[in-house]
Amino acid sequence: MDFEVGDVIKLKKQHPCGAKEWEVLRVGADFRLKCRGCGRQIMLARKLVEKNTREVYKKA
Repeated sequence: MDFEVGDVIKLKKQHPCGAKEWEVLRVGADFRLKCRGCGRQIMLARKLVEKNTREVYKKA
């Protein structure tokens, strides 16, 4: 999959706040994602993000 900074991705499982959409802030071996619901930022390994991604919404 091809991810870019600014894209919004939908993951399989939801965040405890209830949101499933995340904004991509950093791309590399690790991803920095920002929750679209509460604003929490997390770092995940590329392998986990690619495995758990359902949809990718490209930035406009």
